[in-house]
Amino acid sequence: MDSHRLGAALPRVIGWLNRTNARHPWSHNDRLHRWIARRLPDRRRSVLDVGCGQGLLAWRLSHRFGRVLAIDVDAPQVAATAARCADRPNVTARVASFAEVDGTFDGITMVAVLHHLDLEDALPRIRRLLAPGGRLFVIGLARSETRIDLAWDLLSSVTNPLIGVILHPRPVRDPPSGDPFPTKDPDVTLSELRAAFARHLPGARFRRRLGFRHTIEWTAPAR
Repeated sequence: MDSHRLGAALPRVIGWLNRTNARHPWSHNDRLHRWIARRLPDRRRSVLDVGCGQGLLAWRLSHRFGRVLAIDVDAPQVAATAARCADRPNVTARVASFAEVDGTFDGITMVAVLHHLDLEDALPRIRRLLAPGGRLFVIGLARSETRIDLAWDLLSSVTNPLIGVILHPRPVRDPPSGDPFPTKDPDVTLSELRAAFARHLPGARFRRRLGFRHTIEWTAPAR
């Protein structure tokens, strides 16, 4: 196919991908909750879920930790978390920013949150809040910069509808419009994230994921 025909076909391909994604939706973030569950710290007295959304991860963590503090700056999301975790007395859902949190935690989770924060403030705060041996889990997004980034974006674009059909085979007749929670496009690249972690949380492990995501895990050293 010559470049002119390819250029004419591209909008149709993108339109088909978008329609398929809408009819077979799946959560890129929820899919990675199991990745967190497999890597929990040995000591599980308390965990901080930053940007708790509608509370699914907080509810899951409540079965593994003695205390869960779930925070979000969006009041409706906190209300949804509180409702989901109403039968879990060890969960506290609070409207708060990460900068307002004090205490010591054995785990900190950030799902699609870190790109909303100032890295030079957030990463040192993580180090202060985590107990020795505590673990940080990030499911994140980053702005594409390199050819490798773009290649992963292309792979995610192609696999997204296929994963959706597998996970949600019955198509949704009236797909909802918009996002159920506040969103922001990332403005930090993966290479910038790696550099910031090297400065503040050295030894963090990064991994690219399908669905336009990456994961980061870091264990606080003994003091």
